[in-house]
Amino acid sequence: MKRSILAYGHHILKQKCNDIEKDYPELDKLIADMWETMENANGCGLASPQIGLPVRLFIVDSKSTFDSLGEEDRKFYFPQDDKGIMETFINAKIIQRSEELWDDEEGCLSIPNLFYKVKRNWAITIEYYNRNFEKQIRTFSGTTARMIQHEYDHTEGVLYLDYLKPLTKRLMASKLQKILKGQIVPTYPMNFIR
Repeated sequence: MKRSILAYGHHILKQKCNDIEKDYPELDKLIADMWETMENANGCGLASPQIGLPVRLFIVDSKSTFDSLGEEDRKFYFPQDDKGIMETFINAKIIQRSEELWDDEEGCLSIPNLFYKVKRNWAITIEYYNRNFEKQIRTFSGTTARMIQHEYDHTEGVLYLDYLKPLTKRLMASKLQKILKGQIVPTYPMNFIR
């Protein structure tokens, strides 16, 4: 079932989320709904607070991005043998970050049509449970690591806007106000504050 995505301004998007247990009600259905919602919005990731649930759950699809790139771009954005992932992350905790940083453009389904460069760690090691509630500890780099960090931030109550310089935020203030007031026409179901 496709769910509405919360637009910028909803307080849940700034809330630190709680861990969940294996017996969380209808967890399989929630995960399936999140994948359907993300795919319907042509996204590459989605976190549960974006659909109104303040729990530590997010999904990442970097495989579609990998598949859409040419050979040279793949070498830059997806190092070594990385061909992207389609993964569910439950109760994730980043346990290590590389010192190497890189800038790249990011967007967010909760902040439609706004894209800005954000500095992220090139590689991370993350501990989490997958959709079968099996514990994982994995290291990711490049674009996959960027997508994970973006969605992980959602479970920490952090938006990519929080990394931008004050001047950049001021320059985008009118566009953010339009989102706040629901004065945009999204291509997928959204829930605005109005």
